[in-house]
Order: sequence, then structure tokens, then C-alpha cells
Amino acid sequence: MTTRRATLLGSLATLAAFAVSPAFAAPKTDFKVAWSIYAGWMPWGYAADHGIVKKWADKYGLTIEVTQFNDYVESMNQYTAGAYDAVTLTNMDGLSIPAAGGVDTTAVVIGDFSNGNDAVILKGKDSLADIKGQSVNLVEFSVSEYLLVRGLESAGMTEKDVKVVNTADPDMVGAFQTPDVTAMVTWNPMVSEIAKLPDAHVVFDSSKIPGEIIDMMVANTEVLTENPDFGKALAGIWYDTVTLMQADTAEGAAARAAMGAASGTDQAGFEEQLAATRLFDKPADGVAFVTSAELPTTMDHVRTFLFDKGLLGTGATSADAIGIEMPGGAVLGDSANVQFRYTDAFMKLARDGKL
Repeated sequence: MTTRRATLLGSLATLAAFAVSPAFAAPKTDFKVAWSIYAGWMPWGYAADHGIVKKWADKYGLTIEVTQFNDYVESMNQYTAGAYDAVTLTNMDGLSIPAAGGVDTTAVVIGDFSNGNDAVILKGKDSLADIKGQSVNLVEFSVSEYLLVRGLESAGMTEKDVKVVNTADPDMVGAFQTPDVTAMVTWNPMVSEIAKLPDAHVVFDSSKIPGEIIDMMVANTEVLTENPDFGKALAGIWYDTVTLMQADTAEGAAARAAMGAASGTDQAGFEEQLAATRLFDKPADGVAFVTSAELPTTMDHVRTFLFDKGLLGTGATSADAIGIEMPGGAVLGDSANVQFRYTDAFMKLARDGKL
């Protein structure tokens, strides 16, 4: 597998692609964004509730409606069906759901990577080796299953050593408290709640695979290409909100408290989740991450997992079935079927103060 760094020429070409609308495209002004509860995505809900979304939408003459989904998978399904222009998701889920479903998708803002927010939890056992032979509740085919596989690999096991039980994310906390559930893989805020229950033990988490579970705001590539101001507004919303949230001020504390309450915890609980999150609150850090040599390596690992699970679409004969474009234009996989794209264009505008 080849890894490549973005070139300046390629980055400029990428930005130009979003800056010029095709002759046939009629720019629109109304957009719909979907998000779901997760530590790294709480800024989107806060921004909608506190006027930050409106501020940036108004700057570009847009109307942006931000909707919270209680079911993460449903938010992605609605985006894939075309009901929403943008959605929060992970790198793996973006490739396996919209991209594999034929919806060309672009990562506009890299928000964070999970650095402990996703975890394998056992009841009454404190070693990952104890998971062998157990039924494991998780959202099947999500990053939770990916984390499970990576954890099992580290312990010399495979998924054949356990039985996966598909469970919707809103049901996780309640399910763990039933007698039949003894092993679970999920993400925050559920991890924090479950870890505090009697006999719950975190035996493996995403800090063991840093940079592999990436959380982002993506948009439909066609919509983004025809309406680059939408991408600019999304970047502005994100960096405005996380700058406020990270501030060591009364306003920053209030923002963290509000996000904690919205996710079912409090300020302290939310800050605990943030400690397990590598948040990209500075656009320069997001640009550095997305243009690093490590990202293609991560995506190769992810696409291999998805192909092994049969999740790269009907008829996929190899992990190369879907092209994944990196900033600068290098493509991992089939360059004739690019359906998932990373761009540094909007994060660079934020970095350079040009939004």
C-alpha cells in the first residue's frame, strides 16, 4: 500500500474544485445537517442552540437546519437517502454506508479522533482474554465492531471466538444492566455511564489504536461542489464553537456544562469524555492530520476490515472497490469509482483566517 503526502498544487486544485460551480448547477441556500450524541459532536448541537449556526449561515446568506438524531445509524441512513446535505460520522461508517451506497461524500471538517471514547466493557471480568466465548452486544458493522476486531487481534483472537449481538446505541446502558448481557462495545457517553455500573470493567479502548477512529462532519460532494459557501459555514461553525468550548473562561465552562447536560451528563462528566478525545480545535492541527502519511495507512486498514465484512457494496471484489481520495488527489483504491474524499480546503481557509 502506498502512502502519500498532499502537495501544494494538489491542495490548490482541491480548493478550486469547490470554488467553481459547474455550469449546470444551481446553487441553493437551504441546507440540512444531521448529528447524533457523541462527545466530539456535541459542539454541533450547542452551536445550533446558541446562535453560532445562524451567525455563520447569515454570513454566507444561507439557512442551515441542524437536527439531532437519537440513533446514529438512522442519521447516516437519512443522509444517504438524500434527506440531509451533511452528517456527523466516523471514517469507517462514511465509507461503509454513504460511499458504499453510491453517495459521493467529502469530509469537510476533521473534528477529532477517539482516544479512549470507544471501549470494550466486560461484566465481572477485568481482562480482554475473558471475552472468549461470550456474546458481545454492539452496533454491528460500526466502529464498535472494528474496535472489537482490533482488540481481539491484540489478544491473539478473532471474531470467531465470540458471538456478536447487534444492539442499537440508545439501548446500550439499559442492556448492560440485564443479566444476559456480559460483554459490550460502545462509545461515549454510554461508555462513561456503563463503566460506573457495578462489575463493569473497561478491558480495551480506542487509545490503543490512536488515530484510527476519526470523527468528522461530511457533506454530499455534489452539494459541496455546487455550494462551497456551505463548506465554509460548516468550518466556521466548528472552529467558532470549539474555540469557545475549550476556553478557560466562564463562557467556556458554561458551554461544556451545556454540552454535558445535552449528552446526559454534567460538566465534569463531559470533560471526562473530552479527556478521551483528541479534539482538533485548531484548524492547523486538522490540516496536519488529514495530510499526514498515516491517514492512507489507517484507511487501508479500515477498508480491508469493511471488505472482509462484505460492506463495500454489492459486487465488490476487493478492498480497492471504492476509491478514497486524499488531499492533493492521490487515490487509494479504484480511481474510476471515487466515493469518499478528504479535503483540507475548508480547514485551510479557517487556518488562514479566510472564512
